[in-house]
Amino acid sequence: MQVYSEFERGLFLLGATAVEDRLQDEVPETIKDLQRAGIKIWMLTGDKFETAESVSYSCKLIDDTFTFFKIQSYKDVEEICSHETVQRNSLLKSVGEKRALLVDASMLPIILSNMMLMITFT
Repeated sequence: MQVYSEFERGLFLLGATAVEDRLQDEVPETIKDLQRAGIKIWMLTGDKFETAESVSYSCKLIDDTFTFFKIQSYKDVEEICSHETVQRNSLLKSVGEKRALLVDASMLPIILSNMMLMITFT
């Protein structure tokens, strides 16, 4: 609750959109403009993992230049949280590499129920 209240401070909603069966006009271009402005973009979806990944590509939120980290199983959680992967992510971040984390919703309770895992993701 403390982290939640600290995180919510000083934020302003810049915009929100909903995507149904197809992208609205100029969504990919708008996302690229926001990214060029240094704005971090998160996509949350109730779709299947594969659909979410596909939509991320089609709206140009991610592309082939990203390093991907995917969590679809507990084994993936362990791998992402391993010392080697955490170090790799830190190195990629330090040299400005773009990274994407795709998380299956079924893994969120596992991550959120373990304080050490939560710390890894902050």
